[in-house]
Amino acid sequence: MAGGVLKRHQRDIIQTMAKLISTNPAKNYQPIGSVTISSLKEIKNKVCQARLAQPPWQNLGVKKRVGYLAKAMNLFKQNQATIAQLITKEVGTAISACRDEVAWDFNYWQWFLNNAEKILKDEIIFEDKTTIHRQVYEPFGVAAAISPWNLPFDLFLWAVVPNLLAGNTVIFKTSEECPLSGQLFETIMNQANLPKGVFSEVYGNGQVGEQLVNQEIDLIWFTGSSLVGRKLFGIAGGKFIKAVLELGGSNPGIIFEDANIDQIIPKLYSKRFGFCGQTCDALKRLLVHESKFEEMVAKLKTKVEQTVVDDPEKATTTMGPLVAKRQLDLLKAQVADAVAKGAKIITGGKQPTGLKGAFYLPTILTNVKDNMRAWQEEVFGPVLSIRKFTSEAEAVKLANDSPYGLGSLIFTKDKTRANRVAGELKAGTVEINSASHWLACNPFGGYKQSGLGREHGIHGFRELCQIKVISQEK
Repeated sequence: MAGGVLKRHQRDIIQTMAKLISTNPAKNYQPIGSVTISSLKEIKNKVCQARLAQPPWQNLGVKKRVGYLAKAMNLFKQNQATIAQLITKEVGTAISACRDEVAWDFNYWQWFLNNAEKILKDEIIFEDKTTIHRQVYEPFGVAAAISPWNLPFDLFLWAVVPNLLAGNTVIFKTSEECPLSGQLFETIMNQANLPKGVFSEVYGNGQVGEQLVNQEIDLIWFTGSSLVGRKLFGIAGGKFIKAVLELGGSNPGIIFEDANIDQIIPKLYSKRFGFCGQTCDALKRLLVHESKFEEMVAKLKTKVEQTVVDDPEKATTTMGPLVAKRQLDLLKAQVADAVAKGAKIITGGKQPTGLKGAFYLPTILTNVKDNMRAWQEEVFGPVLSIRKFTSEAEAVKLANDSPYGLGSLIFTKDKTRANRVAGELKAGTVEINSASHWLACNPFGGYKQSGLGREHGIHGFRELCQIKVISQEK
């Protein structure tokens, strides 16, 4: 007890009875602000308001809903510099990368606006002389949307905008690691003057999220860990409602013997070490043909050692800290386990000197084996495990040797082999050579423990809808 107020240290955030205090992982976890934790009474009230608001929001029609969300997008654009600065303080993403990411996100928002009406309109699926059959897309109702901390604006946008366009009302909960970002998003959304109850937010840790999904809702939209996703799927099953889950990943990359190493090094670096390695879709396990192994390791080591690890608010910084001490401790434990079992550290493997916070040097591990945590678990930080292979069959086997199946990469000049291997990989996306799957029109999601359902594109919109068939006489 301190001054009569009980404090719990959880996920590097000091949580009191009423406040959630956000800290800066680059400044030795100094507090930077707070939000009020949502009470159960408040959560119930917001769900009730969302339920009342949903039928008129649905009846408004897609075109008018697009108008509201277009206004909201313009307000977010006006505030994008402020958004990027706050995310850098809360999450630790280097400011240059954060600005680029926030600006890039509006491509998705605009695509949603441009395509919602076309995707959600009624479709004639059968017609003869006497009858006509229409396929109709109707919203589920009230959506509980819960997102993690690693890409706060991306995940807010992807959770909220398609749901609202589809006609669902949304209660959104951001991670307890970035509550100030969530509060800023709510403030900007309120400026768009959506009808009362159409969009609202709640704040707190996992307990608040659990309270939210146990209310009278119709859909759970979640991005986060596979462990939490499994629990939410159980809750959805018990309630007999839809759940769209984008979960963890341990993406493999396969480099065949005909790949040009110089050409692919920049992509390898970006896919593993961008955002301090803290993305679900990051490259996390690299498989290299034995004939290219030494060349690839040496050249990637040179690239990695050019990383500027420093205060993320500096323009010259290319990598900031991890989001929290708990993430740092987990990463250190995974590396220590690998080294104890025979892995070799090529570069990194420690915290940098002179920086106080959740900093960790970008790290390359070789001699990685099946029994190591760095191979078995999702590694959510700037550590890359690299293994050799001798045959295509071995590469595919190692790539699929994971409980996850989110994304994957293939590097080869042989298009026939690339497409053959792509067909054998158990993953929701496959990138071949320089191509990227990150387009708003592409559905995104995974196999196995990487989730259920898809976001983005036509399929992403329709995941948020009930499908009704209306057959009528002419």
